[in-house]
Amino acid sequence: MQRYFLANHDFEDERVVIKGDDAHHIIRVMRMVAGDEVICCNEKDESALCTIEDVSSGDVVLNVTKWLDERKELPVSVTIANGLPKGDKLELIIQKGTELGAAKFIPFIAGRSIVKWDEKKGKKKLERWQKIAKEAAEQSHRTKCPVVTEPLTVQKLIEEAKNYDRIIVAYEEEAKAGESANLYKSLSSLAKGQSVLVVIGPEGGLTEKEVQLLKENGSVICGFGPRILRTETASMYVLAAVSYQTELME
Repeated sequence: MQRYFLANHDFEDERVVIKGDDAHHIIRVMRMVAGDEVICCNEKDESALCTIEDVSSGDVVLNVTKWLDERKELPVSVTIANGLPKGDKLELIIQKGTELGAAKFIPFIAGRSIVKWDEKKGKKKLERWQKIAKEAAEQSHRTKCPVVTEPLTVQKLIEEAKNYDRIIVAYEEEAKAGESANLYKSLSSLAKGQSVLVVIGPEGGLTEKEVQLLKENGSVICGFGPRILRTETASMYVLAAVSYQTELME
């Protein structure tokens, strides 16, 4: 069953209109016709089974057949703040992080980020990142499409962190020193509906200054197990841990 994320204004009572790339995908790629069914999700995290009524205009007009009671999102809202990595690693982080339930992605310009953010090319990159999140959310049958923000400075990230109930920082030096309790303590004390910001460094990790600054602003510094993880692996590790702790341990 194909799934599409739409703006609230695309829903009008029990009628839905899909335009643009999604309409092209339905008509030209999936070759759907009147009578076929898809699932449509709005910005309120609601999803509905919809039946195609008409595709003749190039737009796809659908009727809501049934509103669905789906529980696909993590019980807690997890934002992944990742130091800008090289190449297409951030695309992998966004894709797999979306599949694992992340609610938001905040790239940030870390002291050891090799990549420099180009404002001129930034808009196209941001559009691509958001498209990757949308496609991954549709593929994994989520009811919410994660938001990807423009890269922040470390200082702005710390300001943003004040909006979260818990801040977890992945620090390899803690792992090397054998620290193994902080992540468990942080996750096991979470309540449903709370928000978590997970800060992960780029390839070279976070600097001591960055870690100290984050610690001074209420962060819990954690080792993610005894093995040193790549930057693109760390977010998958912690999201899987959150899922296990908050969903499977219920």
